[in-house]
Amino acid sequence: MRKVLFFVVLALMVFVPMALAQDATPEATAATGLTPVSLVLKWVPQAQFAGYYAAAAEGYYKDEGLDVTLIPAGTDINPQQYVAAGTAQFGTDWMGNMLATRDAGQNVVSIAQIYQRSGMRQITWKDSGLTKFADLKGKTVGVWPGGNAFPTFAALTKEGIDPTNTDDVTIAQQAFDMNAFLNKEIDAASAMTYNEIAQVLETTDANGKLKYSMDDLNILDFNTEGTAMLEDMIFSNADWLAQAGNSEIAIKFLRASFRGWIECRDNPDQCVSDVLAAGPTLGKGHQEWQMNEVNKLIWPSPNGIGITDADAFATTAKIALDYKIITKAADGEGSSYRNDLAQAALDSLQADMPTLDVKGADWKAPTVAITPGGE
Repeated sequence: MRKVLFFVVLALMVFVPMALAQDATPEATAATGLTPVSLVLKWVPQAQFAGYYAAAAEGYYKDEGLDVTLIPAGTDINPQQYVAAGTAQFGTDWMGNMLATRDAGQNVVSIAQIYQRSGMRQITWKDSGLTKFADLKGKTVGVWPGGNAFPTFAALTKEGIDPTNTDDVTIAQQAFDMNAFLNKEIDAASAMTYNEIAQVLETTDANGKLKYSMDDLNILDFNTEGTAMLEDMIFSNADWLAQAGNSEIAIKFLRASFRGWIECRDNPDQCVSDVLAAGPTLGKGHQEWQMNEVNKLIWPSPNGIGITDADAFATTAKIALDYKIITKAADGEGSSYRNDLAQAALDSLQADMPTLDVKGADWKAPTVAITPGGE
């Protein structure tokens, strides 16, 4: 997963070259009769974005009259930049990053909160006895750069540990791998449930056998600590949405995307196949684990998939302000995020397909086996 949030470069985005921008209002192509729109993803093809690949593969976007181009991101593609410039009508990113973009002067807005809970964790070795954030006092704690450290900082601060005071804790800049943790150079490491935890568990010994299991780890969860920040959501440009007909396009896009995520909940194996067909960046075993863990972040969606919880947003916005991701307090519903488009998509889906389960209240995660090296 691309973990870096682009807070450090957002100030430059006010001056995005408009040569990148496409026509702000897509029109149906004469050849297909479909309205072309683009979604720029947060990173390369992987199960983190499976719902969008499923919506394309299953024809859900076409059902809505849309010709959707999925744009994988990378080190040279920033979703915020593309949407702010009009190069893409929709993007996926973490809420903190979008708030920073708004704070830098761009009129972007979240229109659907896909992940209802955070997948970020701190992990420690079982034999360390470090089972809660309060135990990290005096220890070395790994964090990722670019804004990803702040849930950890907030959790430490809540326990009376000053992350800026080396007498309280040593903060180590963690590389985008788990080597420092595996080599026990740090006491605690940042990890996403759907990626880095799997990387640890996929580690093999000299005979190619798995070395570790979940029994070897302690998992420190920001969700239970109350310092989680909202992660993957769909955002758009508020100026584009205000143009005639574009809110209707957004609702159609959300309808299809929600169906894609529901498909991935109910048929995860097919969704993994759809992702692998789009680009086999990671092994099948790793993608299967990731698909299952991503589903846990989405389901259940108590108010329906895509609806932003006001309390979860308030926590995210407060952490963003406390740690200077943003310079002024972020406004809530109707400003930084909208629920009306997602709700309209849900209402119309349930009217058209009364048996469609948009909440997943009864969904239970299956057990997915770890494979050596994620293959």
